[in-house]
Amino acid sequence: MFFLHNLERRVTLHPSYFGRNMHELVTTKLVKDVEGTCAGDYYIIAIMDTFDVSEGRILPGSGLAEFTVGYRAVVWRPFKGEVIDAITQTVNPHGFFAQAGPLRLFVSSQLMPDEIQYDASATPAQFTNNADIVIEHGTHVRVKIIGLRTEVGEMWAIGSINGDFLG
Repeated sequence: MFFLHNLERRVTLHPSYFGRNMHELVTTKLVKDVEGTCAGDYYIIAIMDTFDVSEGRILPGSGLAEFTVGYRAVVWRPFKGEVIDAITQTVNPHGFFAQAGPLRLFVSSQLMPDEIQYDASATPAQFTNNADIVIEHGTHVRVKIIGLRTEVGEMWAIGSINGDFLG
């Protein structure tokens, strides 16, 4: 789900950039460093604007200036029980990996309907019900998140396609 968050970050600027347009450079560096990253429980999708750039503080020994920047950002936080659209990346006998934007998720073969089975003889490898459902590399699937795990800089999910309007 998408949210608008007010966040704060410290940005350092090299002395060679000191001058008239320092605030623009601080904002540009903030966008480059923060957009598209995982900040624990959520992904920072886009920075809307900066609303508070502090005066620079010279760091002793290095000459770098440190600015505290307040900004508004659009963030995406996946929740347990949320249904998302994803694209399959890898298929193996145990299940498949899919990508939903920056979120990587795994759907185990036990979390699929009973009629969908792994077809080892198919090229490329796929899960199918021998009728209208085929899940292979590049297939769009609708997945319900049943578990999330976060690490520093990335997030993983376990999903299920066992339910109405999923798969």
